[in-house]
Amino acid sequence: MATAVFGRKKHMTQAFQDDGTLVSVTVIEVEPNLVTAVRTAEEDGYDAVQVGFGVVPTRSVNKPHAGQFEKHEAPPRRHLKELRDVSGEVGGTIEAGVFSEGDKVHVTAVSKGKGFQGTIKRHGFNRGPVSHGSHNVRAPGSVGASADPARVFRGQKMPGQMGNKGVTVKNLRVVTVDTEKNELWVRGGVPGGRGSVVKIRKAGE
Repeated sequence: MATAVFGRKKHMTQAFQDDGTLVSVTVIEVEPNLVTAVRTAEEDGYDAVQVGFGVVPTRSVNKPHAGQFEKHEAPPRRHLKELRDVSGEVGGTIEAGVFSEGDKVHVTAVSKGKGFQGTIKRHGFNRGPVSHGSHNVRAPGSVGASADPARVFRGQKMPGQMGNKGVTVKNLRVVTVDTEKNELWVRGGVPGGRGSVVKIRKAGE
């Protein structure tokens, strides 16, 4: 079974390694994920656990959502999500301690939304000439043929929505596991802004 957990991106900082080098790290808060249900291949067609995290007052969730936690005599959580191919028992928790320093992990989150952007910012196009009456300074240029086939092919790099989509950064190394503060420090940056929900999954599983 795989090793995975949900957390929340806090901020970035720096940490010293054993050899004295300074590296950039992302601090991820991993509140204990409460297992609220278990999916099995025999009954559901796949193996997974449903987990809740992000403690909130009962008044902040609707009755069906709160009912998921009443039977466990636990306060409701803001988020209810599934972890595929992860084992666990109903009422148990998955915490930051499932990882160890030096582990390689894949981190998945929704990237920051940049809104509607042109081809220069979205795809890294070069700009056109800016002298003597040029009208093609930041325009994308030609996007298709004329008489034949007289249409624009699918997949052209065009202006459009940038960011705000699921992104996975692979093979980040766990620098520190702080079980007292429920934090994971991983080397490098991860998608999303502060407070974003991230899924951390052990590489190779």
